[in-house]
Amino acid sequence: MTAGPATGAPAVEAIDVTRVYSLEGVEVQALRGVSIRIDEGEYVAVVGPSGSGKSTLMHLLGCLDRPTSGVLRIGGREVAELSGNELAALRNSRVGFVFQSFQLLARTTAVDNVALPLVYGGVGRKERRERAVQALTAVGLAHRLGHRPAQMSGGEQQRVAIARALVTDPQVLLADEPTGNLDSRSGGEVMAILERLNAERQVAVVLVTHDHEIAERARRQVYFRDGLIERDTGAA
Repeated sequence: MTAGPATGAPAVEAIDVTRVYSLEGVEVQALRGVSIRIDEGEYVAVVGPSGSGKSTLMHLLGCLDRPTSGVLRIGGREVAELSGNELAALRNSRVGFVFQSFQLLARTTAVDNVALPLVYGGVGRKERRERAVQALTAVGLAHRLGHRPAQMSGGEQQRVAIARALVTDPQVLLADEPTGNLDSRSGGEVMAILERLNAERQVAVVLVTHDHEIAERARRQVYFRDGLIERDTGAA
């Protein structure tokens, strides 16, 4: 079990957010007026069936998309007011991503995979390596710095992905089915790492999962259905 929010400051906040897609001339309402606040240091599981809107919400919280209407703030900044470059800079500095499929560069070493977000952030080569080594050490992979993905197990690859997500010191870490491609032992190790980093660093963790056992490990569960929040265990 992890610590609660550190200061109560919102890492991300959505107010009456909608997202409508047009598919072959037909409008699809992926989100139909969602309000959610995730504070610094929270550990939240987002749960729901396919098509419920949870992945759309993750894309919005990660600055990969913009809402059709409503207010979305990341680190106190309103997304609608930002240019494309500003949005990309905010995403790179404030948000870390962990995906089910790892999304590592196959021909690149672990340390260089982890350093990649710092390249986009304009960090110098020496500092990039130092910070990447620190991040890999934090997830127990100091002995794998020069290894490429094919030389590592699935669990190790996901730990590299976690290190990459944390190397920019983000406010929020978005994890989309992070144990989906792992066996139960490796999955348990990855979850333990996420929980430890959440407790020690007070980075907010937002975890999308179909696995109710994994969801129950979080302090707060948010259940989605038909583009709406059906239930939020953290609601007042």
